[in-house]
Amino acid sequence: MSPRKPNMESSVYLGGDGWWHGRVTMGIKNDGTPDRRHRRARTESEVRRKVKELEKLRDEGRAPKAGRVPTVAEWMTTYLTTIASLKLKPRSLDDYWSKTRNDIIPGVGGHRLNKLAPEHLEAMYAAMLQAGRAPSHVLKVHRILSRALKIAHRRRMIAENVATLVDPPSVDETEANPFTQEEAKAFLRAAAKRPTFMRWIVGVGMGFRQGECLGLRWSYVDLEAELFHPRWQLQRLTWRHGCKDPHACGSRLHRFDACRPNCGTHGAYKRGCPKPCPKECTGHASACPERKGGGLVFTRPKTKKSQNPVPIPPPFVPYLREHKARQDEARAAAGEAWEECGAVFTRPDGRPIDPRADWEEFKELLEEAGISDRRLYDGSRHTAGTILNELGVDMVTIMEILRHTQISQTRRYVKGRSTLSKDAMQRMGDAFFPTPRATSETRTETASSKEARARRRRRIQ
Repeated sequence: MSPRKPNMESSVYLGGDGWWHGRVTMGIKNDGTPDRRHRRARTESEVRRKVKELEKLRDEGRAPKAGRVPTVAEWMTTYLTTIASLKLKPRSLDDYWSKTRNDIIPGVGGHRLNKLAPEHLEAMYAAMLQAGRAPSHVLKVHRILSRALKIAHRRRMIAENVATLVDPPSVDETEANPFTQEEAKAFLRAAAKRPTFMRWIVGVGMGFRQGECLGLRWSYVDLEAELFHPRWQLQRLTWRHGCKDPHACGSRLHRFDACRPNCGTHGAYKRGCPKPCPKECTGHASACPERKGGGLVFTRPKTKKSQNPVPIPPPFVPYLREHKARQDEARAAAGEAWEECGAVFTRPDGRPIDPRADWEEFKELLEEAGISDRRLYDGSRHTAGTILNELGVDMVTIMEILRHTQISQTRRYVKGRSTLSKDAMQRMGDAFFPTPRATSETRTETASSKEARARRRRRIQ
């Protein structure tokens, strides 16, 4: 009778099926029973190699947990539902879910986590780029998937995060295109004809983000101390099903077949024809009778720094008082039709302004002011930072006004102007060849020029 092998020692033997088998004790399962892993191969040397690899993972504490490894689709659902939802802001979580449903699950969702290879991710990214996805979109998908795999690796569900072995597409940083001071004035002149004039004053003149402007409420405005307290922002969030069977709930809206080529139905859609629904589609939550968590919602800003108070420029204060008085008159005139939300900038019925309508108004104002098309972020936040820099405000102060956490972030927001560069080089030239000051002595222009040139030559020598 062969002696009993000590605990944690592996065994290798030739089975009756003609294969070599290896058994490795990894530890104890959650239910208290021994965790024994199996490997097999055609030759003894091959199975011993596999056993040593498994023992190495065990000894280094990197061995995957016992049990069937979930698929990418299963793990992403678990990750977003029970892990990411505890840390991410609602808008960010919406974005994670959207990219998971539309890109990650259709691309690699059927693979087991431990079978996912770098080649699978590279093929998915290539397919996304060929389908017209922007490199920045693909990069976001990569980061979301990499984060989910990092958590899986940390919990020993997989031996390695394969996303770290893949180089995602490189993305060129979008160059800011802020207003010049003349363009900013022209934009505000066009906005002065509208009831939302003060919204654009705050956006362009103080660099508030769109959500911060639309989410600003009177209870966080101190006109006496001349301070804004941006504690909230307004965002449009994606609806979620509140029913027990999301797939059945959206049955009448499911579209499983792709549109025919040159489809005329969706020609007016900016994004073209919608993608077919996946087989087990759980979308269309906006039509759910028990929908929840979506629509226009007041949420907290992403960082604590974003909630720091911001001084109101004193010339803005009288306009804000006048704006408040007009809003009070509109409230009184509307009576019971007024839907109070406490926002500084509202629709005629008191409800908050929809970010989509706000974006459309920005584009209209650009056209009215004769300004070339650009992003809303460029026309407000980047503009404020750049003009403050042109006015001689130091970078640290601009960082405080824009409420950035790092000075490097502020530098990306502030765009240099050719006029400032020209003025700087003029000062550089004056440092070497100062412009002669006029004297009370009477000289001819020719004589003065000759004397100035002589002085310059003597300085150089």
